[in-house]
Amino acid sequence: MTAEMIRAGLGWCSIINMGLLLWWFFAITVLHNWVYKFHSRWFKLSVEKFDEIHYAGMAFFKIAIFIFNIVPYFALVIVLS
Repeated sequence: MTAEMIRAGLGWCSIINMGLLLWWFFAITVLHNWVYKFHSRWFKLSVEKFDEIHYAGMAFFKIAIFIFNIVPYFALVIVLS
């Protein structure tokens, strides 16, 4: 596997993960009540706790995307240029 293949893979992983993050944000903002009702069947959560969990999860996911996908991608772009 070449460095160019790894760079391309990291680029596509970044795009896919950002798409998932945007989908998650869309689901929580537009479909909030439906998602809350769906999850409240299994878990006893207040709306505030539900929002807090999802906000923290999205923040963690975004940080993970930057650390594990975007930063290594740009490092390879710099090294290979």
